[in-house]
Amino acid sequence: MGLSVLQSRAPEPRETAVDLDNVSIQFTFPNGNVFKAVAPTSLRVGEGEFVAIVGPTGCGKSTLLNATAGLLAPASGTVEIHGNPLVGLNRSAGYLFQQDALMPWKTALDNISIALETNGTPRREALKTAQEWLGKVGLARFGDRYPHQLSGGQRKRVGLAQVLVRHPKILLMDEPFGPLDAQTRQIMGNLLLNLWAADRKAVLFVTHDLEEAIALSDRVVIMSAGPEAKIIGDHAIDLPRPRDVSDIRLHPRFHDLHRSIWEQLKAEVIKTYEPEDMS
Repeated sequence: MGLSVLQSRAPEPRETAVDLDNVSIQFTFPNGNVFKAVAPTSLRVGEGEFVAIVGPTGCGKSTLLNATAGLLAPASGTVEIHGNPLVGLNRSAGYLFQQDALMPWKTALDNISIALETNGTPRREALKTAQEWLGKVGLARFGDRYPHQLSGGQRKRVGLAQVLVRHPKILLMDEPFGPLDAQTRQIMGNLLLNLWAADRKAVLFVTHDLEEAIALSDRVVIMSAGPEAKIIGDHAIDLPRPRDVSDIRLHPRFHDLHRSIWEQLKAEVIKTYEPEDMS
């Protein structure tokens, strides 16, 4: 299995945006017990590369993403961003979480502009840029709406603009479309691909949805079941671009890729449902 995975891997990019080298992550509880969430594992993401991470629930996908963001320090191994060791927060990255990070007391326009104002951009300039981004995500007429006045998909669009307005070099996404219905997820997927195509940021995209992972990405990385999860598969997605998330799922190659990747992923998902030995 390991050999076949390596054979399916995409060529190594010449320039590396994210380099996780033998990174392990563990948590220590107040009673002194240690939970080893991620065993030593490595992952490289090239400049302009879209990489999706899939795996069973609780396998450490988000934990690996948090290490890349600098939100937690690995127990061992190194994290490098654009060739430099990561110290503290990853200032090159924008992070889109599963749950909305919008401030309910601010309008859509202000929620986007505040991302620039906190970095020292004058308010007038920040508001102008925020309005431009509202247009890019199809919400030019909704700048005066508060989050509770927006649909789930609209809030996600505002959140995406809030992250991208700073022009991060790396985009980290943790189940960003998880709460949305299937149709809205496909619309958001197309929006994301269109925005990504404009400047080809490096993307790490965590999802439970294998179809979504294949439709969006250049590579799909598989993590094993936890605890002590690690990357066990790295599959190149050789589907043509530009892509329409709906149409690409009808491509014969899409079904071949899905069958091949699911064969490996299924075994790990099943492990999470096996009863624990209580003896």
